[in-house]
Amino acid sequence: MLWGYYDPSGAWRPRTRISDSVFFYHPEKIFIEDNVFVWHYSILDGTGGLRIDKGTQIGAWVGIFTHSSHIAIRVYGEHYTEVAEYEKAAFLVAPVNIGRYVFIGAGAKILPGVTIGDGALISAGTIVNKDIAPFDIVAGNPFLVIGDTRSIDREFIRSDNNLLKWYNEWAENVITGREK
Repeated sequence: MLWGYYDPSGAWRPRTRISDSVFFYHPEKIFIEDNVFVWHYSILDGTGGLRIDKGTQIGAWVGIFTHSSHIAIRVYGEHYTEVAEYEKAAFLVAPVNIGRYVFIGAGAKILPGVTIGDGALISAGTIVNKDIAPFDIVAGNPFLVIGDTRSIDREFIRSDNNLLKWYNEWAENVITGREK
């Protein structure tokens, strides 16, 4: 596990931890905030732009994709490699934005064009092909919303004033619509 990360702007993220087995594709378009954890053998694709906000945890063998060549490969056939990536017709590119304090379980796949709201939880093996609201718990393929992380969180923060204070530092802004 490597501690610290320089994003493409040169900003240093001292509390971000990324496994040395994570694969970065187009790292110049991947922006990771501080206190993020990315576990072993995950793929971070920055082709269309990838933003991972603070506090997010990404499990092992997760794929986050901002492009898809599933149509282009058939359209070009044997000539696929002869055309530059950004010049290909049917080469679909769209950004992925992952909010604050999101948890993405092992083996999950995030597809191009998706926004994941703050505090969401993506269960292991889930395929995410559309936006997820803040605090949603999702599972499956196609994914279904199966709960709300706030109901889980309440059990832990209810009797601990420090945890409640720390939780509210970020979560209250989401709930009230005020961004910090």
